[in-house]
Amino acid sequence: MKNKQQNILIIGAGLCGTLLALRLGQRGYKVSVYEKRPDLRTTEMASGRSINLAFSDRGNKAMKLVGLEEQVKGLCVPMHGRLIHDKNGDTVQSNYSGRKEEHINSISRNDLNALLLNEAEKHAHVNFYFNRTCKSVNFEQTTALFHDEGSQKDFIEDADVIIAADGVGSSLRRSYFLDRDFLFSFSQDYLTHGYKELSILPNENGDYLAKKNALHIWPRKDFMLIALPNLDGSFTVTLFLSYDGGLYNFNNLTTEEKVVEFFKTEFPDALLIMPNLAAEFFKNPTSPLGTIKCSPWHYKGNTLLIGDAAHAIVPFYGQGMNAAFEDVVVLDTILDMNLGSWEATFKAYQKKRKIDTDAIADLAMDNFQEMKEHVIDPIFQQKRKLELLLEKTFPAHYHSKYAMVTFTEDLDYHVAMLRGRAQDRAVLTLLSNGTIKLNPKPTKEDLQKFLEQIKHDTNQILENQRHASLKY
Repeated sequence: MKNKQQNILIIGAGLCGTLLALRLGQRGYKVSVYEKRPDLRTTEMASGRSINLAFSDRGNKAMKLVGLEEQVKGLCVPMHGRLIHDKNGDTVQSNYSGRKEEHINSISRNDLNALLLNEAEKHAHVNFYFNRTCKSVNFEQTTALFHDEGSQKDFIEDADVIIAADGVGSSLRRSYFLDRDFLFSFSQDYLTHGYKELSILPNENGDYLAKKNALHIWPRKDFMLIALPNLDGSFTVTLFLSYDGGLYNFNNLTTEEKVVEFFKTEFPDALLIMPNLAAEFFKNPTSPLGTIKCSPWHYKGNTLLIGDAAHAIVPFYGQGMNAAFEDVVVLDTILDMNLGSWEATFKAYQKKRKIDTDAIADLAMDNFQEMKEHVIDPIFQQKRKLELLLEKTFPAHYHSKYAMVTFTEDLDYHVAMLRGRAQDRAVLTLLSNGTIKLNPKPTKEDLQKFLEQIKHDTNQILENQRHASLKY
């Protein structure tokens, strides 16, 4: 571990792999990164595959670690809350927090990736190789088989350590899975919904055609449309829709007329500012949404899965990138422990991290239901109003589940999930049974009583759950 001359091979130069290369380079390690795609800084990347990214506190913690916080801030468009659109085109804003300083940010995946690549390449002992597709990994020999897209030849690279940050289709994870002598658990669960990326372009003056500093959402119970702002005045729009269920689905939207009819019926105000809808709809692919969980993430001391390669999640909490960045932060803290070997380091890393990545995967599925359906439920709307009032009035004493996950960077995901779910249950029950009656202008004394009742009931739920778990 103290030998910084060891060769570390990273598969994947996406956000996680590049950040990891940068941090290991800062620590003095010799790093080689192999990426199947061309260099995004010199090649125009195909559109339609990348959901716009929501950058928040956990991701920013990683940027602080590598000294890029201010540079990344310049790539961000702040979003203070959800702007919810109904079928009539009327909107209501639901802020993410009652604390003014708390918001999430829309950021371009490519711009952020390019910044990380540029910074990593400043280290002479960090090198990137593009257009090299990893076909398999021999984790017994610590070698990887690559295909050079330029020469069309295969070649083998060896290393002291191989770390796979190559996403959902990870070659290392596939090699783990195919090895019958290696006890490897793997699950891959797809939603019945897919997604398609679209856009809202700026007007002729480069101005935004919708409210800039918000995440726009058109919730329709069984499906939804969202839009995130970009620095150039455009919005990246994403349609989440069933492949084959309901009156409208991806399988039956086969003509321009049908697509326009669908948007005119369900998203009429969005249609007014999307003149390029039909062309984009048939140009851009429809992509699946799924969750991947696996274990172990490492083999002995020579290979490791990280980021989406270890724990891909659906995008509905805006935590995929943030969780992957936090992986690098956690691994960095384990390296600080100087455990003496890569095997001990990787073992400690998985023990610390897996419970949290399992939790954020489950929370992301929770938020799928919330975004497409619950946000228009009257009781849920009362809950959000109450939570915002409590956060504004007692900023140090109340955090919604969303705030725990998104803005409380030092609270582990699994703790945020357990406490957040219990608190949600307490608040919804108190509102539904009339114990809490939210007047238009509740006094501070009223809110203090509500806070005490919510805390009491939340703790009782957590205690009951603890006792229930002891019985089995």
